[in-house]
Amino acid sequence: MLPARESRTILSTLTAICLRSCALLTYVLICVSMAQSGLRVEAQEPADEVLKVNTDLFVIPIRVRDQRGPDAPPLSERDLTLKDTDRVTAGLTQYHGADRVTLLFALDQSGSLRDIVSAQRETALALASRFGEKSQVAVLRFAEQASLVVPFGKDLSVARKAFAFPVESNQHTALFDAALAAVQAFTGLPPIRSERRIIVLISDGLDNASTSKAIAAIEAALANHVSFYVIHLPLFQPRDGRLAVRSPSKGFRDLAEKTGGKYFLVGNAASALAPGGYNKNNDLTPVFQAIEDDLRSQYLLGFYAGEGARDGRNHRFTISFPAGVEYQIAYSKYKRTQEFFHQTSPAKP
Repeated sequence: MLPARESRTILSTLTAICLRSCALLTYVLICVSMAQSGLRVEAQEPADEVLKVNTDLFVIPIRVRDQRGPDAPPLSERDLTLKDTDRVTAGLTQYHGADRVTLLFALDQSGSLRDIVSAQRETALALASRFGEKSQVAVLRFAEQASLVVPFGKDLSVARKAFAFPVESNQHTALFDAALAAVQAFTGLPPIRSERRIIVLISDGLDNASTSKAIAAIEAALANHVSFYVIHLPLFQPRDGRLAVRSPSKGFRDLAEKTGGKYFLVGNAASALAPGGYNKNNDLTPVFQAIEDDLRSQYLLGFYAGEGARDGRNHRFTISFPAGVEYQIAYSKYKRTQEFFHQTSPAKP
């Protein structure tokens, strides 16, 4: 559970985001438990997740799992079945949340990571190319300070060169300062509803020089509709007579889990000790494929509050997907049908 101060701060940010109805809301908007009910999704584990909003338009990020496979045709509102006897909703829509991707690679310049990052650049850049010609890519590198070495653009050849860099030895690492700078790099880009903004952060997870905390980067990411996908290339240390992964700095994993992205730990002690070494035995191709699959599974489910919702009472409605298709909201289970609870203030005379 988040500390009270951080929960209040994130709540304020989330409410502001919801009011921008044309912007792409990240999945994490409903990952924080609110105190008062505006819209609630029933879930078994953990307790019911609540999203409080002050607008008649509700936009809910969801992940969809389709048994027809990853190449199944996109779903639309015509594929949904709404059961709403109280007429709480109006104008039900569904929008694919990854038609185009604006992607920033944040690369740790630690000497231990240089070789593996350089070796994986083609696999990494292919992620951007798979989302169409409208996608953009940028590259930021960091050690004690962060530097945007390639601003957002569509020329992958320029970004490719940025994956080859000199070793920054005998320096501290300001990981969370770099994460915040990566989010700030999106400032000034025009808001596009179909755009998915993500940061792929590749690091050993150690921070010993930042003036910012992880929560600052998380709050900025929420406000700018940016999600972190964190690729942890760990360092190892002896522990209880064995070689074990060195724990990352507190908040490193939270960058992904609290902004709607995902966290990936790459490799283990066995791969580090195998012939050829850690860099030779860890291929990031499955990680980037998992990121692509996750992006393609995301949709935005939206509806306007109908006249039946304006009496100040609690109402229920359900939204079902076709047979063989399930969807997830926050930490609820994947189900074909999800039940929603809705309440608004009575209409003023």
